[in-house]
Amino acid sequence: MDFTFGREDLELQARARAFAEGFLFPAEAEVEETNGLSDATRARIKRAVLDHGLNAINHSREDGGQGLSLVQQCLVAEEVGKATNMLGLLAWLPAQPLRLGTPGQKARYLRPACAGEKDEAFLVSEPHAGSDARAITTKAVKRGGRYVIDGIKCFASGSERADYLLVHANVDGDPDKATLFLLDGRPRGYRVLKRPQAMFRSAFTNPWVALEGVEADEDQVLGKVGQGFELTKDWFVEQRANIGARAVGVAIRCAETAAAWARERRAFGRAIQEFQAIEFKLADMAVAIMAAKALVYRCAAEYDRGLDRKQAHARMAVVKLYCTEMAGRVADEAVQILGGHGFMLDSPVARHYQSVRAERIVEGTSEIQRAIIGGEIRKRGLGTYTGLMAG
Repeated sequence: MDFTFGREDLELQARARAFAEGFLFPAEAEVEETNGLSDATRARIKRAVLDHGLNAINHSREDGGQGLSLVQQCLVAEEVGKATNMLGLLAWLPAQPLRLGTPGQKARYLRPACAGEKDEAFLVSEPHAGSDARAITTKAVKRGGRYVIDGIKCFASGSERADYLLVHANVDGDPDKATLFLLDGRPRGYRVLKRPQAMFRSAFTNPWVALEGVEADEDQVLGKVGQGFELTKDWFVEQRANIGARAVGVAIRCAETAAAWARERRAFGRAIQEFQAIEFKLADMAVAIMAAKALVYRCAAEYDRGLDRKQAHARMAVVKLYCTEMAGRVADEAVQILGGHGFMLDSPVARHYQSVRAERIVEGTSEIQRAIIGGEIRKRGLGTYTGLMAG
């Protein structure tokens, strides 16, 4: 079994690291000071994404993306994940379900999105429905040859700036007819209800929005009527791998910051790294990060080799669960090592400590991941997790 990265992979990783350190890290202070980014900074970062070949890494070259494998996507996600305030999300990943779009939909939405000419927002969550997609109440009713969509979406990240929306709605209010609709910009009937402030400062907004009598033609259905849940679920599989890799990046930056501090900070006449209490914390960080990296890249490699869809869903739940919770623990210990300095928001450790908490919620909470894992064990036994994985 060969677990080494090839030259192309290492060059990609170096390019992603140069982008993150050269363009995302310098923007951290601006986000922290203004709770956003200026148009000039956004334009500079967008240009850098294109120049570094990091746009739409999850889509094929035929559709205008970079055509990267999932392993390669994770290499990029790990590096951009090191940037605080979730700035790594500025290296855009158009929604995976768009791969199944019609030629017209790809020309209108996917290719411009891959090129950075259009921004998207994916509207799934609702005030009383998130991980349980069958509880969604937004409905689309056909009237006079057009669908009329009504509902409320929360955490509609970026929808205020988006050029098009992907909206998860149930046709006729039937969860068995869950469907994705492609809508242009902020269509007639789109209304912002409120703009809640997250617990960390970000370049993205998270408004609650109402869709009131929003109309959509039949050619604005992505895939087929009733296919929405499966399309969203498949999107989650790849997203969870990327989130796991991003969390590894968070943990690495926190650990490196803490280790550098421990080498320089002196107490009672010696560097605090020489105290066993600190030394053991750093050792535990290193072990956790090493285990997480092995998990991410092994599972991503299996996915690239054509891992069964159900097994991929089951294993990526482990990736997201372990890596996000690991990153939270590492960030917490890094704050402890830095002491009062780690509690100040001019430290990347403090900023990561705040934002990484969200990773245990987005794209399925930790509890949902445990439910997926438990369901897999109940249906097929422990072998998915304890058996020898394909080499």
